[in-house]
Amino acid sequence: MAQVTIYLDDAAERRVRAAARKSRVSVSRWVADLVEKRTRADWPSEARQLAGAWPDFPDLQEIHPRALKGHKIVAGDSAPGTVTQKPTRP
Repeated sequence: MAQVTIYLDDAAERRVRAAARKSRVSVSRWVADLVEKRTRADWPSEARQLAGAWPDFPDLQEIHPRALKGHKIVAGDSAPGTVTQKPTRP
């Protein structure tokens, strides 16, 4: 595990220490958690589990009818359950 040195002014240090204390973790753990949350490239599992949770959620055509003009929706090959747009040919 890497070690990183950061420099904070006194006020920022007090805020970080107070936030870590409130979270009941060390300052190092608090900063590491913040970095993890702010640099994560994927959606948290809690958010992914919500996909499809609203069966009455409007689709793109209902939200913005002109968004799909000249396109048809086809099943995507890249990932299960994905939808991609492909231009229609006249």
